[in-house]
Amino acid sequence: MAGLHKPGEFRPHVLRDYAFIADGERGALIGPHGEIAWMCAPRWDSDAVFGSLIGARGVYSVTPVGRFVWGGYYEPDSLIWRSRWVTETGVIECREALAFPGEQDRTVVLRRICAIEGDARLQVELEARAGFGSSALTHLERNHSVWTARTGSLNLRWQGAPAAHPSSGRSHRRLIMDLEVPAGDSHDLALEIAEGELPEDPVDCEMAWRRTETSWRGAVPGLDGCLSPDEARHSYAVLRGMTSSTGGLVAAATMSLPERAEAGRNYDYRYVWIRDQCYAGHAAAAARDSSLLSDSVRFVTARLLEDGPQLVPAYTAAGGRVPDQRQLDLPGYPGGFDLVGNWVNKQFQLDAFGDALLLLAEAADAGLIDADGLDAVETAADSIAARWTEPDAGIWEIDNQPWTHSRLTAVAGLRAISALPSIPGRGREWLALADRIAADTAAHAVHQDGHWQRSPGDPGLDGSLLLPSLRGAVSPTDPRTIATIDAYRRQLTVDGYAYRFRHDDRPLSEAEGSFTLCGFVMAMAACQQERWVEARSWWERSRASCGPGMLYSEEYDTSEHQMRGNLPQAFVHALMLESAAMLGSTPARTDHDSVGVKTG
Repeated sequence: MAGLHKPGEFRPHVLRDYAFIADGERGALIGPHGEIAWMCAPRWDSDAVFGSLIGARGVYSVTPVGRFVWGGYYEPDSLIWRSRWVTETGVIECREALAFPGEQDRTVVLRRICAIEGDARLQVELEARAGFGSSALTHLERNHSVWTARTGSLNLRWQGAPAAHPSSGRSHRRLIMDLEVPAGDSHDLALEIAEGELPEDPVDCEMAWRRTETSWRGAVPGLDGCLSPDEARHSYAVLRGMTSSTGGLVAAATMSLPERAEAGRNYDYRYVWIRDQCYAGHAAAAARDSSLLSDSVRFVTARLLEDGPQLVPAYTAAGGRVPDQRQLDLPGYPGGFDLVGNWVNKQFQLDAFGDALLLLAEAADAGLIDADGLDAVETAADSIAARWTEPDAGIWEIDNQPWTHSRLTAVAGLRAISALPSIPGRGREWLALADRIAADTAAHAVHQDGHWQRSPGDPGLDGSLLLPSLRGAVSPTDPRTIATIDAYRRQLTVDGYAYRFRHDDRPLSEAEGSFTLCGFVMAMAACQQERWVEARSWWERSRASCGPGMLYSEEYDTSEHQMRGNLPQAFVHALMLESAAMLGSTPARTDHDSVGVKTG
């Protein structure tokens, strides 16, 4: 691959080629040319300052001069990434991180260029543009080796680039530097971006690196009981990097990345979905980790106490309202278009209350629930009582129906908290409500073939219907559970890839990509049925649906073997971790049933 490009212009890559760094308050995608192609600052849901991923101006690149091939890897148990290039004259690495843990109003991007073999020759370029590329650099000044500037309302400081020079032109102003690092040496760059005034002194790079390394070492637990603990820890690191100091876990770092080219399915996922937050808590509980579980409980509890029965499906990481959906005047990622905000802010999703109760029950089992948490339990249970007969948007956020998954998730949550000793006298009430919802759902949403169907008016199957038995709504030995798993395996899986539901009469892979979350759920469902070989097969197939950075998107295109949708997708990493914990605790034995990976 040649390291040649026009200044300020980096073409988008397939998603598998991007690495991800994060500090809890924001994240960045780094491409093969060493370009930070996406980063919003100062917060997850702020406008992008580096937006070339969706066609906006703004990039920060460290690119070898001449021809090279790209690679890279994460340092163990962290989101410290090492871009690695083999050039015609040697080997170069660039150590990449956001200073961790991050500050809410100040971003610190650390980049250390290392000449591993031979002298390193690179071109460095900085063009920060706030407002999705609409605000050029202004007030550009240099004081010795430190540059300062503004873009929109943001203040910037960049050190380590004394030889940089501004490009000509006021509307596309950028800093460019030719850099040579002698063999065996390294060179530090540090970029600060702040909404308010920057600290008086620039970042001490050595100290910032040490603090980041130390913080990551303390942030990721051992997870030795999980299947493939190294990869389980990486998914945990991704979840930790996407979790704000508020406890809020964003669904993804990006927006507008299409699930299928020109299909109109691209969304803004830079917000905290209650469901995803609970899934991360479930995973943490399964892995016996109290830190991520506590964060999830803290965020969900605050939202329940604040909004009660009017809980919305998603919030900003700060607990605010998700903005209305709108388009920007940008080209978008190829196959998609530029969409900011999300219409989820106007939806009702019943399953969010059930998932919240499941989360709070796990917190109670771990001794992590307090008085506010107990109040949140009563609020969620009362909200289900008041609203369970209403149609809702469901887990896939489509048309309002009495979705079976939503109702059975409410049943699971009510049953999970019915035995809480801290709230005496209400357990029977909650069990009675759970039985009433379960009976009504069974009367109207069991298919004539004996499996659960999507809703009373939709006889189709759905990957979400694998979850009720896993969450305790129904028994794993219930005939409806077994019939649902068997029917799902036959109708909605192909060659080990699992799909959400059937859109129409087309082959599954032509309607949308396989849904990676469903593959991990299928692994857990098979494990619960003691089909050990099948469970392991589903898990192995699903965990391979990623790129070199071991990041998961929402969908996987099985024809082109490409990732689709926003990146990284938190709920997929959560289910990867939960399934790794579940399979890691199962007996090391074989079963005699069919593996079930060549069906459909």
